[in-house]
Amino acid sequence: MRELELYAGRLIINKFTACEPALIITNWSLDRFESLEVPIASREGSWQFAEDYVGEDFVIAAARARADELGISCVSEGAGAALRFLAASVQARNVVEIGTGTGVSGLWLLRGMTSDGILTSIDIEGEHLRQAREAFAEDGIRPNRTRLITGRALDVMPRLADGAYDLVLIDGTPDEYLHCLEQAIRLVRTRGVIVFASAFGNDLVPDPAQRDPETIERRALVDAIRDDERLVAVLLPVGDGLLAAIVS
Repeated sequence: MRELELYAGRLIINKFTACEPALIITNWSLDRFESLEVPIASREGSWQFAEDYVGEDFVIAAARARADELGISCVSEGAGAALRFLAASVQARNVVEIGTGTGVSGLWLLRGMTSDGILTSIDIEGEHLRQAREAFAEDGIRPNRTRLITGRALDVMPRLADGAYDLVLIDGTPDEYLHCLEQAIRLVRTRGVIVFASAFGNDLVPDPAQRDPETIERRALVDAIRDDERLVAVLLPVGDGLLAAIVS
């Protein structure tokens, strides 16, 4: 028999294992409650369920395979689905992406954008842009919906128009993140969204024992976005972490 304990106004269920049913309290008081039994899933299992929830089609899977062949990291399925959701939620028509890769994140973004939306994607590697262009063509995306630019983010971003973009995704070099943040705040319209991919840094950021330069840079970014009064922030535990903020 599981042990029930009332603590700080909450009903706590003790002494269960991952293979036992969990008692979920839906409506209760000190004298009466109604309950429903459901299976307990491990936290890892729940995360994997969320990662796989939307899924990706052949075009995105092929772009991901090309990224693996080239040794390029890209957003996970769950993170990609979150990017599509964010783009759709702000009815994004103009989006900037830093770090094109082979087009995985770009494909997700384009699927959430308006049908006439334009993705401006910046990458220092011309081969990455070529691979992304191929992926976009495979997905039937019209060439005039993408603007692919070869160059460093901090060289290109200052040339883009103030307040002209609905969403900015940054998946680049951590030592440029804080500078990219300021540029992104300038580029995004009021109530637009800024997103940083790989916010967990291969799960090193949450570990205080990790003190390598890239991890320190990522922590500084997480703190800066949380503490910036211009931003409304959230850290989403999908993929390697998506750090998102609305510009208020």
